[in-house]
Amino acid sequence: MNERPRITMVCTGNAARSVMAAALLRDRLGEHSPVEVASAGTLVLPDQPMSSRTRAALARHNLSHPDHRSRQLDLAEVRRSSLLLTMEPSHHQWMRRRLPEALPIAGSLRRVVRDLANYDGDLDQRVAALGLADHVMEPWEEIIDPGAGQQEAFDRCIDELAALIDDLAQQLRIVTQ
Repeated sequence: MNERPRITMVCTGNAARSVMAAALLRDRLGEHSPVEVASAGTLVLPDQPMSSRTRAALARHNLSHPDHRSRQLDLAEVRRSSLLLTMEPSHHQWMRRRLPEALPIAGSLRRVVRDLANYDGDLDQRVAALGLADHVMEPWEEIIDPGAGQQEAFDRCIDELAALIDDLAQQLRIVTQ
């Protein structure tokens, strides 16, 4: 159990979705957040800055993260985390093959936002109650990668993430009080 829970947002390259979701959650929880927020990817070119389209999407929401550098999800990050929030089925498939230790705390952002409030206890207890180890993502859970798209795709993605993160932040405030 972690002293201060850590939520790690996970996408593929740690250059768009996970970066935007992490920045949104940090913003929503505020400076004195009871939860530490990080991001990582499953297939990363390490130490790369976010894309300019990600930066522009963040700016639309009055956010920035100028120091961001892409990081590969690894066992150390899993062990520091209470919850890994994924964006698409390939992230779970990658974990099954490469990092099975992550599976009990890895769930799609959409599913966790939908189900987390259904359980009692602190964050670690609620995550355990979700039964994520055998989780298989369904099509409704995917957040489409804007990576190959134009700015409009990044803007749609951050708007979609913002609505989910607003719900998650509200749940986390209740869980960590």
